[in-house]
Amino acid sequence: MSDSFNTLRFPNPQGLKPGWFIGFGAVLIVLGILAALDTIATTLASMVVLGVLMIVGGVAQVMQSFAHRGLPVPNQWLSGLIGGLYILGGILLIEEPATGSIFITAILAGCLIFAGLARTFWAGGHRTNKSWIMLALSGLLTLVVGILLYMTLPWSGLWLIGMFIAVELLMAGFATMMFGFSLRNNT
Repeated sequence: MSDSFNTLRFPNPQGLKPGWFIGFGAVLIVLGILAALDTIATTLASMVVLGVLMIVGGVAQVMQSFAHRGLPVPNQWLSGLIGGLYILGGILLIEEPATGSIFITAILAGCLIFAGLARTFWAGGHRTNKSWIMLALSGLLTLVVGILLYMTLPWSGLWLIGMFIAVELLMAGFATMMFGFSLRNNT
């Protein structure tokens, strides 16, 4: 049965072009390598891009808040204020990308510490389950990672986001290339 399964060819009814996936995956891998070579520059660049997106979103929010004449005036002004805060946050992020990345990493560290504690305590309350120890270890690992991130601030704030971006680009690149190769082999 395994021989017949191995010789089975899966059709490509969507007309997907394997070469495009392989090429795009290669581009993502190159970008991931470049991002990994200078994670600090990648982090700072991503903060600037995030700042620009916040400004665009804030402008859209302000425009949207005053586009609806039927809303009560306090609701329009509150919506406009929120848009203004988005614009201010975006400007600050562009002006000080290093401070922004440190702030975002500090928030991430706090979230990891909270999640690690919550998961560990939750696992402790479910000791009748055979796998509770794995959940507890997972929670402890998450807690330790959060504490280490917090203890290494501000330095971890400068490279962590760039490293996440580099890893994501590399993983997406390899997955896309493998998909393209599998399409080529199955046609």
